Amino acid sequence: MIEPESLSSLISVASDLSLVVSKEGIILSVLINPTESSFGNLAHWEGSPVTDFLTTECVPKFQTILDSFNNGEISSRAMELNHTDHTAWEFPVRYSFHAFANGDALIMLGRDLRPVAETQQQLVQAQMSLEQGYEARREFDARYRLLLRTVRDPVVFVSVNEGRIKDLNEPAAALLGSTREDLVGSSFAAEFRDRRKDEFVESLVNTAISENTSDFNVQTKRNRQRVIITPNVFRAAGERVLICRLDTESTGSGHLDELGLNLSVLYEKGSDAIAFTSITGTIQTCNDAFLDLVDAAHLVDVKGRSLADYLGRGQIDMSVLIENARRTGQMRMYSTKIMNEYGSKTAVEMSVTYLNDRSDPELGFVIRDASRVDAIRKSPMQTSEESSRNVMELVGSATLKEIVSETTDVVEKMCIETAVNLTRNNRVAAAEMLGLSRQSLYVKLRKYGLLNKETDNE
Repeated sequence: MIEPESLSSLISVASDLSLVVSKEGIILSVLINPTESSFGNLAHWEGSPVTDFLTTECVPKFQTILDSFNNGEISSRAMELNHTDHTAWEFPVRYSFHAFANGDALIMLGRDLRPVAETQQQLVQAQMSLEQGYEARREFDARYRLLLRTVRDPVVFVSVNEGRIKDLNEPAAALLGSTREDLVGSSFAAEFRDRRKDEFVESLVNTAISENTSDFNVQTKRNRQRVIITPNVFRAAGERVLICRLDTESTGSGHLDELGLNLSVLYEKGSDAIAFTSITGTIQTCNDAFLDLVDAAHLVDVKGRSLADYLGRGQIDMSVLIENARRTGQMRMYSTKIMNEYGSKTAVEMSVTYLNDRSDPELGFVIRDASRVDAIRKSPMQTSEESSRNVMELVGSATLKEIVSETTDVVEKMCIETAVNLTRNNRVAAAEMLGLSRQSLYVKLRKYGLLNKETDNE
């Protein structure tokens, strides 16, 4: 019913690109939609195999279709083939296949997929951009959360439009007398006495934008504490937000609070010696109890000197204290002796804390006189007499050489165990304390079965 001279025009208009292919896969005719100019002139395709103009991965797909056609079977399913014309660019075409000329030829009606491919590429790029934006947002959010959690100043974020708390840190929640979970989303003005939301927020904004630096004094409703608010306003995502730093009235005026005052009096008048040193053990400051312990007249006599100068075992004690404090944050009940300026020694018990809340960490030492406790313990004479009695009981049951060897081993083992306990299982410090090499200490630990006590914890 369709005239042959009109058939090619109908096919070219009905599809973007059409190919008439022989049973051998040779292109007999190329029909291009007149409105499609992007394909260019493909007349040189005629007389060549279709596979010459397909990408490598599409050749097996076309061969399968051609074999089915030669076997009298035509698949009704469309297939996408990527063409290449010996250039760097490719263009995808979706073909449907139909028998032609009484089964002597195959006509391939194709639809250009380049617009679809470009749209897909744009969607992929948009998705990648979104993912990169999400990653950047998550990174900034993590930084913000970490900063808010680690900063010591009480900080509150308040929405100017709603007057509600958007976020705050734990110090701010404690100052307001509640928890962070309960305060987020609540009215900021409701946390203070005699404050209305609109007027309160407006006053904070005016204070923030005022050229004259001024603070805002209020009283909390829960714990009746006077608070000074220092507000700043900024705009984020089209919304104005107040960032408010809270200070107690005593802190804002530069005076110590009750706890700080008590600690100051304890430092000045306490019976325990307190000293603060650098991370290497250099004395920065100390109280009068420490000066009395080392018989120093004034702070200037000890400031700048190493604390190791006053310890019984010198740098060995200092190394043990510093290493354990830096590793665990603190060390308690370390027994040693303090040596004063004249060489006399006093038994003490020390504790040290690693103060890492500043740019230059320091060490805080608390030293207690343990000479009275030491006197209550068994005197060396009593210990000597008791040891002599135990040794005399061995006479007659063993030779003198065996008795001496056995008692030597007992004393050696006790000394090694004591050194290991004093150094918190630090083998390097224990070897230095005993005047042994590290290898010799290892041999003796293995000899006395002390390796299973986790002494290798350097």
